[in-house]
Amino acid sequence: MIRAENISLAYLPGTPVLDHLSLHLDPGSFTFIAGASGAGKSSLLSVLSLSQKPHGGSLHLFGQDATDLSREQLPYVRRKIGTVFQDFELLPHLSVAENVGLPLKIAGEDRREIDAKVSELLAWIGLSDHAGMRPHMLSGGQKQRVAIARAVIAQPHLILADEPTGNLDHELSMRLMHLFKTLNQIGTTIVFATHDENLMRAFDYPILYLRGGKLHRQRH
Repeated sequence: MIRAENISLAYLPGTPVLDHLSLHLDPGSFTFIAGASGAGKSSLLSVLSLSQKPHGGSLHLFGQDATDLSREQLPYVRRKIGTVFQDFELLPHLSVAENVGLPLKIAGEDRREIDAKVSELLAWIGLSDHAGMRPHMLSGGQKQRVAIARAVIAQPHLILADEPTGNLDHELSMRLMHLFKTLNQIGTTIVFATHDENLMRAFDYPILYLRGGKLHRQRH
């Protein structure tokens, strides 16, 4: 599923964020990426989502070389990936329901099917009453839930989640974690970056700790 070899990334000369990092994850796995703030968790997920090209190394996703994809190839591979990033990246001119249903619309799914799936998922995350609102009307925690819903609605092969429960209370965090767990149980590969030790202790998944630009196995 994911095979990253000697990935390097630096924003300033001589100070690598990712330093010849390697990561091998099997299809259907669930992995926590832990580390202090500024350790490079967001940068790693950005590389894995093909949002940022590394300065060195190679990346294979879904059995194909994704290191130097052409502009025509990128959308095909990205459709297999669901992402939840800290800045939400919601489209301001679309409603909550439209943001959540966007991956299905892009995939050409029937309008009625989209509406049904969006309605079900908004009920799950407790935002049914906010379906027609624009993102600027939402709190940070509500935006986070919308971003998670958009990432999972199409049941992608791979979900990359960057602190997806960071703005949520414990009860809602656990509820959404069980959503990720359910998706994983039906075959979705999940990479979940977090610094929440309590959350990681509550779920028995492997933990990789990012330190000094490299990953170190902490569990399993």
